[in-house]
Amino acid sequence: MNENMNTKVILKQRPESTATADCFEVVEEPLKPLADGQIRVEVALVSVDAGTRTMLVGEGFHQQVALGDTILAGGVGRIIESKAEGFEAGQVVRGGLGVQTAATVSPKMVELVEELPGQPLSLHLGALGPSTGITAWIGVNCVAKPAPGDVFVVSAAAGAVGSIAGQIAKRKGAKVIGIAGGARKKAFLTEILGFDAAIDYKSESVTEALKLLAPEGVNIFFDNVGGPVLDAVLDVIAMRSKVVICGAISQYNHMDRVIGPSMYLRLAERQSSMEGFAYFHFPEMIQTAKAELLEWVKAGELVTPEEVLEGIHAYPEALEFMFEGRNLGKLVVSMT
Repeated sequence: MNENMNTKVILKQRPESTATADCFEVVEEPLKPLADGQIRVEVALVSVDAGTRTMLVGEGFHQQVALGDTILAGGVGRIIESKAEGFEAGQVVRGGLGVQTAATVSPKMVELVEELPGQPLSLHLGALGPSTGITAWIGVNCVAKPAPGDVFVVSAAAGAVGSIAGQIAKRKGAKVIGIAGGARKKAFLTEILGFDAAIDYKSESVTEALKLLAPEGVNIFFDNVGGPVLDAVLDVIAMRSKVVICGAISQYNHMDRVIGPSMYLRLAERQSSMEGFAYFHFPEMIQTAKAELLEWVKAGELVTPEEVLEGIHAYPEALEFMFEGRNLGKLVVSMT
């Protein structure tokens, strides 16, 4: 890292559909002297999240990125300079650091995190991160609430949130079925994560496969995809079931014309419900989630797959990489 310069990724143009590399630009700027109350962080890694795509449209539920501004992203890194009480050089922090090599922020934008022996810092963006592990934990424990024997289906099951949500549901005694794309991911779900079954939506009919795997119907559907996958599972929900909307990656490239479920009447027919959430809707549970996830990680009881794209210049292709389904588990970009 050049101690006098910051390299960052900015939004060059708004995507019309897929956020391709030409929508971004990597630029350099000189670092300004640190003001009182600020800290400077050498960013090690940033999180690549499907929700970032919704920040590039100019308006929406999530905070938006203006043209020419640094891409918003959660990151983890080490403090290299501090003029803020309680924060010292050498400490590791996580927070909204943005896609850049040096983040100059106020302490309220970050939190100190523990360095875990033998574990990568990326764990604080994955299994222990708000947009990933904490989201999965809260979604399963506070919204889905599976009981032993429930049929729990999760889409994007080989992705960052889905892979952890399925593991948590297994711990609750549910029968877990994952939906993912491709033979590699299907095998990963059953052979590595220990799911009871998996469906390759690219080569199988999701509805027909679920009729065989869950003849009494699906009790809980933890959806990260939306669109046709949501419709396919709605068609086979059980009586008094629950559909949990965590994300809808199939819709993020056309937020101005989101396609809703055409099979939603199954909810009425089977006295079922659909509920959406975000982890920050349950602020009182975040610390509990962090503590339990950390306990599982330290005990080696949670599989935490990840893929790392090397170098800040890899970020402009990162969202396209994710939306094409090429990552297994958490996707992060190393800034160096």
